[in-house]
Amino acid sequence: MAFTDLLDALGGVGRFQLVYTALLLLPCSLLACHNFLQNFTAAVPHHHCRSPANHTAAATNDSGAWLRATVPLDRLGSPEPCQRFTEPQWALLSPNTSVHRAAMEGCRDGWVYDHSIFPSTIVMEWDLVCEARTLRDLAQSIYMAGVLVGAAVFGSLADRLGRKAPLVWSYLQLGVSGAATAYFGSFSAYCVFRFLTGMTFSGIILNSLSLVVEWMPARGRTVAGVLLGYSFTLGQLILAGAAYLIRPWRWLQLAVSVPFLIFFLYSWWLPESSRWLLLHGKSQLAMQNLRRVAVMNGRKEEGERLTKEVVSSYIQSEFASVRTSNSVLDLFQTPAIRKVTCCLMVVWFSNSLAYYGLAMDLQKFGLSVYLVQVLFGVIDIPAMLVATTTMIYVGRRATVASFLILAGLMVIANMFVTEDMQTLRTAQAALGKGCLASSFICVYLFTGELYPTEIRQLGMGFVSVNARLGGLAAPLVTMLGEFSPVLPPVGFGATSILAGLAICFLAETRNVPLVETIEAMERRVKEGLSRKEAEEKGEEISLQQLGVSPLKETI
Repeated sequence: MAFTDLLDALGGVGRFQLVYTALLLLPCSLLACHNFLQNFTAAVPHHHCRSPANHTAAATNDSGAWLRATVPLDRLGSPEPCQRFTEPQWALLSPNTSVHRAAMEGCRDGWVYDHSIFPSTIVMEWDLVCEARTLRDLAQSIYMAGVLVGAAVFGSLADRLGRKAPLVWSYLQLGVSGAATAYFGSFSAYCVFRFLTGMTFSGIILNSLSLVVEWMPARGRTVAGVLLGYSFTLGQLILAGAAYLIRPWRWLQLAVSVPFLIFFLYSWWLPESSRWLLLHGKSQLAMQNLRRVAVMNGRKEEGERLTKEVVSSYIQSEFASVRTSNSVLDLFQTPAIRKVTCCLMVVWFSNSLAYYGLAMDLQKFGLSVYLVQVLFGVIDIPAMLVATTTMIYVGRRATVASFLILAGLMVIANMFVTEDMQTLRTAQAALGKGCLASSFICVYLFTGELYPTEIRQLGMGFVSVNARLGGLAAPLVTMLGEFSPVLPPVGFGATSILAGLAICFLAETRNVPLVETIEAMERRVKEGLSRKEAEEKGEEISLQQLGVSPLKETI
């Protein structure tokens, strides 16, 4: 008997599963806010050089005229953001007059920023413009580096310490480091605390997904996994609303960080995964958690009849081969696990590369950054509805492959749209982003179902590292646009299509019980191959009985 049979006997998808899933997915929605937070806290407003201290505007009462005389215009007719005239060019105030070869210099006295949309951002506070503009991208790269480190650290710890302990710590770390980011006043401190905040991303998302999947019967796993995607969509909409209402960056940073201290407090109530407890010899605690589940689901009598022997019997066939310690080498040790790991490395890296390449710089679309954020969030709703339906009725493999390939085609097609058609470019990019977001959530669920419980968190943590590498590489691919504007969309689109093809080599997991150990997974693969060989042999015998040569039939 599989462990999912025990969950069905205790109420299946009951009140416990609904409450448990809701309490885990609520923090995931605010986690999405932190992922895209720099779209607002690091927004770049219109700016131009500040006038020299020894110059005054006394010569004219028109501030616009003074600006025209001291700051040159760029090719679009806006004040040049990084240069000024060494001396005021009063001749420019006369109609139809231009100045050639006027001496210019950098913004030695700082910058004047447009505060109409953003009253304060880290760009304004630390002058991250012109020569220092790369520091803005550096801050986001440091955050993604934290996510990368967190994926490696928390993925390994969760298989050794359980799912709950790293999750509770991640809530506390995010709440404290997020608030500290808003409190301290130096750019270096900002980067350090953003790194610590990024570390918690993987600790929260991976452990939340594993707890939801491991407490959910097979028939509820698809919906639970997709609800994780909707929590991210909700988080993007929450971020757009919060950023619109809370414009100063420090208050916005604080607003999306403090709630995690509340999540930290109630997370102590969440029970540990009984699957993990049983596989690590803690059957007494697993039985207590299962009885709590039975009570909440209205199956108190069934819970009281549970004993350690009965509970252990549900995974007894897997018990003998469980090891107490695992390493990354286990992900490549056997053929079945090796195939899964290699394919998922390609999928996670490519999906993340294309996703963050589209979603992390909303100002490039030339529309309201709040509107684009809402659009990028809303587009996920219909995309995930389609993903939910196809995952339930068609399967995980076909769903993920289709969304990735479609997203890649949309990204590549976007490079044929001219820059003056910003609305069409934004809409097309939003559709591609919706496909990538849906495939990302499907891949989270698919990965959790492919790896056995024994190394599930280790495997998810490892492939998540590849996703963070993709997130780090996304800005580098974007920088290739300085050499040729077609390189970024081709890079993002081609890798997305490659990931869609890699998915086709993985096994389908729809309505299939979770595997508990590596050995059990190898047995399942061998049984599947044996069954396939038997079917092929049976077809060959049938053809021979009909007097048809298999070779001729093939030809």
